[in-house]
Amino acid sequence: MHRSAPRLSRILLCAAVPVMLAAAGCSSDSDDAKEKSSASGSSASGSPSTPSASPTVEPAKFAGLPESCKALSTKTVKKLVPSVKKASGTVAKSNDEDARGGCSWNGLDDQGVKGSVYHWLDIGFVRYESDQSLGSGAERATTDYTKSVTKAQSADGAKKLATTPVSGIGDQATAITYTLNKTSEDFSYATLVVRTANVVVSVNYNGTGYAGAKAPSAADILAGARTAAKEAVAAVGGTGGAAASGSASPSATTSADPKTSSSKSTGAGDSPKTSSSESSGSDDSDSGATAKAAPKATKKS
Repeated sequence: MHRSAPRLSRILLCAAVPVMLAAAGCSSDSDDAKEKSSASGSSASGSPSTPSASPTVEPAKFAGLPESCKALSTKTVKKLVPSVKKASGTVAKSNDEDARGGCSWNGLDDQGVKGSVYHWLDIGFVRYESDQSLGSGAERATTDYTKSVTKAQSADGAKKLATTPVSGIGDQATAITYTLNKTSEDFSYATLVVRTANVVVSVNYNGTGYAGAKAPSAADILAGARTAAKEAVAAVGGTGGAAASGSASPSATTSADPKTSSSKSTGAGDSPKTSSSESSGSDDSDSGATAKAAPKATKKS
């Protein structure tokens, strides 16, 4: 029996509907997956990258300084400064004894009819902290060390000036020797500048003879400066080091940093501290650096 054409068309149309719906469903699922994948990729690419850690400077080795006037033994002081006026020393003024300090001694050794011998000795300490913006304590101390050597080399009126590297004391050491005439006498001078890690140690030692007394030789003055420098550097080592695991402060305040160097040298944003020889604020202030007049001895008949 033959079916009519209209009826056959309706049957074929109904049969085709599920196929079209299935195709539409697959197409919809595929589009959703693409959209989700695209959104996920967009989100991943838009996420901020983790910032890298800022580099840190090496922590300062020494976190403090020794008591300046106790950095040298009484035995050493009396040996280098015979007839010392004040064996305990004259301490330099400091508003931060963990950052800078100094001490000085002087004495006039009366040798009777042979005249008198005068000596001056001072030591100064300058300590630098590590600073994220200024550099490590050792780097900053190296800058001060260089400036201090240059300053010592420019002593006004110096004669027979000589500069010599010194080994066996600290990380860096330089000796500056010269003669200088004052109070009508020739003085022998030795300045020893030493860097040990983040600390700069400066030693000034000088002497002369009065009223016929034999003046200390340049070699003796240099040897005395070396003795004092070794002892002072050893005293710094006795203060111990800062914690090795500690990181430098990213913004150390200016007031905590050294202010004036032992040689009064300054640098942009990183000026060193004051030494004992120029900041003691005492009556015993005739240091080798300033070349003030030493007390004259009465000439013996």
